[in-house]
Amino acid sequence: MNTPSATDTSDTGRLFLALWPDQRVRGALVHYRDAWAWSRGAALVRPDALHLTVQFIGAVPRDHLPQLRAGLAVPFVPFDLSLDDPELWPRGLAVLRPHATPAGLLALHEALGQALAQWGVEAEKRAFRPHVTFARRAAGTVPPASMPAIAWHVRGYALVESMRTASGDYRVIQSYA
Repeated sequence: MNTPSATDTSDTGRLFLALWPDQRVRGALVHYRDAWAWSRGAALVRPDALHLTVQFIGAVPRDHLPQLRAGLAVPFVPFDLSLDDPELWPRGLAVLRPHATPAGLLALHEALGQALAQWGVEAEKRAFRPHVTFARRAAGTVPPASMPAIAWHVRGYALVESMRTASGDYRVIQSYA
């Protein structure tokens, strides 16, 4: 499938595959996020938008969604993820990463990449660096000195659409367990 340009209108959806936290994990992420000493002007990610992107897809014609949804159901084995490494990346991106990436997450990333390749979606060129984004424009922000790791028992993943709204809402299209 050739993905249309980002200038296309509502006949396309801007999609990605993500680990979507349950209420307990989302609460822990918000607690961790709120422990940072945020610089003035930092744009914090809303609690309902916190997630870990596994594969970015891009713009997809909506009429391809039924086939794509079915094609992204890959074998999945639940795994444990520990988020415990706060980092401030270049250009002011504040993130929380796993100190060690579990084999289950790497296997899911690979399987979804292969499924997307069958649709003609090119894999991201950058190395996979799993993380949850807490804020943008956060240069000068200081992460907490010490926080307990967030234990996340991952039971599935989701196909998500990035909505074209001013607030940057997300909509889960399909959950896979």
